[in-house]
Amino acid sequence: MFSHVMVGVNDLEVSKKFYDALLGTLGIGPGVANKNRYFYRSPTGTFGITKPINGQPATHGNGSTLGFTMQSPELADAFHAAGVANGGTTCEDPPGWRDGAVGKLYLAYLRDPDGNKICALHRPAK
Repeated sequence: MFSHVMVGVNDLEVSKKFYDALLGTLGIGPGVANKNRYFYRSPTGTFGITKPINGQPATHGNGSTLGFTMQSPELADAFHAAGVANGGTTCEDPPGWRDGAVGKLYLAYLRDPDGNKICALHRPAK
């Protein structure tokens, strides 16, 4: 559905360190510089971080969440731990299984250094 997702950040190098560690748990290489941006590419799409082009401070979207697919609960835990160890903060409930309208999910939430909400999501095989 998406070709790419980009979030605004205030300090590119702080955010690059965070996302290099976070996305590295998924086997994605370090961000590649392109002017005032870094891009992370995978076979299914591109994720980017940028300083806002209008020169204003980056702000997180209230109510927004960026979800990343995980192959296992253990990978979701590693993703979450890498984010917290590199400037992120945990949020919501601790990582774990949740039952909801769409079935059982393993979720791990955190915020990046600029407050963008990130979710690691694992759906078990049916």
